[in-house]
Amino acid sequence: MKNRQIAELFDRMTKYEEIVQSVPPGLIDLLSIQYIGPKTLALAHEELGIRNLRDLKQIIRNGRLAQLPGLGQKKVQNILKGIEVREKSVGRYPLGLALPLVESIVHQLRKHPHIDRIYPAGSIRRMRETVGDIDILVETDYGEDVVHRFISLPEVIRILSSGKTKGSVMVDGDIQVDLRAIESHSFGAALQYFTGSNAHNVHLRRIAKKQGLKINEYGIFEKDKKIGGGTEEEIYEALQMSWIPPELREDRGEIEAAREGGLPELVDLYDINGDFHVHTQWSDGSSSIEEMARKAESLGYTFIGICDHSRSASYAGGLRPERLLKQIEEIHRENEKRKHSRILAGTEVDIKHDGTLDFPDEILSKLDIVIAAVHSGFKQNVTDRLVAAARNPRVNIIAHPTGRIIGKREGYEVDLEVVLKACWATNTALEINAYYERLDLNDVNVKRARDMGIKFAIGTDAHHPEDLNSLQLGLGVARRGWLEKKDVLNCLSVDEILRLKDQP
Repeated sequence: MKNRQIAELFDRMTKYEEIVQSVPPGLIDLLSIQYIGPKTLALAHEELGIRNLRDLKQIIRNGRLAQLPGLGQKKVQNILKGIEVREKSVGRYPLGLALPLVESIVHQLRKHPHIDRIYPAGSIRRMRETVGDIDILVETDYGEDVVHRFISLPEVIRILSSGKTKGSVMVDGDIQVDLRAIESHSFGAALQYFTGSNAHNVHLRRIAKKQGLKINEYGIFEKDKKIGGGTEEEIYEALQMSWIPPELREDRGEIEAAREGGLPELVDLYDINGDFHVHTQWSDGSSSIEEMARKAESLGYTFIGICDHSRSASYAGGLRPERLLKQIEEIHRENEKRKHSRILAGTEVDIKHDGTLDFPDEILSKLDIVIAAVHSGFKQNVTDRLVAAARNPRVNIIAHPTGRIIGKREGYEVDLEVVLKACWATNTALEINAYYERLDLNDVNVKRARDMGIKFAIGTDAHHPEDLNSLQLGLGVARRGWLEKKDVLNCLSVDEILRLKDQP
């Protein structure tokens, strides 16, 4: 019996490999484009002979794709949007994948006896949601020695160049990393220059020119006299403004604020007391409530919000009401063991297609925190559903408000302005989901909501204890959105959080 099963399995695997080999590789790759499903792709391949992205673009341009049965112009326009999202992400890497790599490289290089200061620069220092090539700057008088150590790191798969002051390599994941060795008297100028953004630097140079100064990667100069460059602060002080945190350097008003003394005091990691959005084995997480709580305590948190899925998310093991009540009981038992931290009983409750929630109010009233989310029906009156959830007095937080997946999915068809107004009117917080493919809300919309007076909750959406470490990604979004401690619910005490449920 067992031998026959093995033989049948081997036969199926062989047939699968034959089928895969018969399909052009560029065709399978198209399945990663939003709005293209297997049926549409198979039809376009069989009827129009498409084999890759170039073919797909061609049949869209000449109108032949829209003529296929079941398609039409509206669906083709959606496919075009999916192609645009995909192409914007080409050559860029999610911050959540690039940051651990950079941290590992920096950690190893710090051990070198001749390195004083070391910083990543570019978009990774600004905590942009995606990054291109990675720049790392080191302060040293032994450039060639440091570069040799850099190109010898275990992450390196190919050396592109190696010199006395610069090394360039490809590392795992086909990411290019450049290291620049800088002398101390120019290190601050180089760090400011290579951190960017380009728009920020162009604006600074324009101000400098008006003051008769010149800025470059070597320093700031008055005619031929160097008047600063050892630190970034010297550059900004010479231009008569405050030092600007890297996350703000996008030329979105930060320079004007720095000149007028109006920069925000950005929320920092030491302000964070806990994480609101955590999953466990009760739904689709990999660990127990106790294991997640223990990890939170190791991070110095005073609270953690257990928010497993509700019943509509059956694909994720969503809880039925009776299961949620049992989970609440377990959380109460776990809290009896704790002196310095609190497990919040919560839920990530689905907002159904009619705008009602997956649990009745009598169940929600027993929870410490309620996060409402859209997980299905992305084209079904999402704006009205989010507004209805915000108006429900039991809801504290709207999760991943736009539903976007970076480089893969644009998000819901939602009028965000209407949702923001509803959240402001009802004192409902918006989530900054720290999962690296979401980072939702994004920084621009965080700033927009913050200017309206809306509060935020950073949630890792953690499904494993180590996922709790990704809160730093959400914090990066918060800082890029100009948030201060007062804007972020994670900075509240446990007692303050528990009072949220009683607020009108």
